[in-house]
Amino acid sequence: MSIKSICSIKTSVEEAVKDIKGQLSDFDLKMLIYFASSSYNADQISRQMQENFPGKTVFGCSTSGEISNDRMLKKSVVAMAFSADTLEDIKVEVVENIKEDGDVKEAFKAFDKYYKEPISQADYDKYVGIILMDGLSSAEEKIMDKIGDQTNCTFIGGSAGDDLKFSKTFVYSNGLAYTNTAILALLKPKAGFDIIKTQSFTILDSKLVATKVDGAARKVLEFNNLPAVEAYAEALGVPKEKAADYFFSNPVGLVADGEIYVRSPQRTDGDGIVFYCSIHEGTEVSLLQSKNIVIDTKKALESKKSEIGEIKGLINFHCILRTLELEQKNQTESYGALFAGIPSIGFSTYGEEYIGHINQTSTMLVFK
Repeated sequence: MSIKSICSIKTSVEEAVKDIKGQLSDFDLKMLIYFASSSYNADQISRQMQENFPGKTVFGCSTSGEISNDRMLKKSVVAMAFSADTLEDIKVEVVENIKEDGDVKEAFKAFDKYYKEPISQADYDKYVGIILMDGLSSAEEKIMDKIGDQTNCTFIGGSAGDDLKFSKTFVYSNGLAYTNTAILALLKPKAGFDIIKTQSFTILDSKLVATKVDGAARKVLEFNNLPAVEAYAEALGVPKEKAADYFFSNPVGLVADGEIYVRSPQRTDGDGIVFYCSIHEGTEVSLLQSKNIVIDTKKALESKKSEIGEIKGLINFHCILRTLELEQKNQTESYGALFAGIPSIGFSTYGEEYIGHINQTSTMLVFK
């Protein structure tokens, strides 16, 4: 087996790491990526995961829920192990101070040196990047833009969570736990890869143009030259005072060539709306209506399988808002069952990364 998905629900760091290591006792490990509940001490789990797999590439982040094979979990550690049979090479770089700076140039210089070719000109079918970020940094858009300036290679990932405490999130590498940091991993899979991006919404006719924004706060002050809350409520046909009740089921999205890039409202702030993602001034967004996540995800998986054949492994960066919706509708078991037979892991994120920063989406890295 060249890709193996495993998990542990042991409550202590020591026991959980021992459990993970035991499940990989006969595995020829090259890379291990893991997602761990914030119930585990961050410094301890990063240190012990690295110490138990010395000389191997080990990295991960904290979560707001985990996914392992056909189960959605809480308070667990999930991990995916890759052997050299599947992964030709891997290089991980740590970019600190992403709020203040977040310069990725040094990371890409390291990639160039390691792979002995300029990644800016590399074959984007041969390389794929994984990015894990501090989920409370509000720096995701900036980092993804800077990555886009450096390469055409796809970087896909998610923002770390902390089980909805919104206190502190962590990314893990080199046996250390980091905040205000992004981890960039550049992989060279042997058999290739693909991407699944799926969100479960219908595009409604109503359009909103952000005519006044506070970009630093991810806050839209006005849509269509009206106070944002008023314009949103009017577009939806609901009373202004009820607008926030619809944020979950009716976010907005950038629509390009029929593809939706969701921007989820977080809360009202006076007459403005604070979003989980930035909306630039002058941007037109469409009002969206939620559909059935399980049905839409099943279609997306079946479509990809028919296109590429067997999926050898899958990493699912799955928005916490999708998880909350599945929980509300008692669909977590049905959702997990969609991945039966596919070695897969994932976590509930504070935002997803794929050609920018998005919400209420699953971005999945598929290994052929």
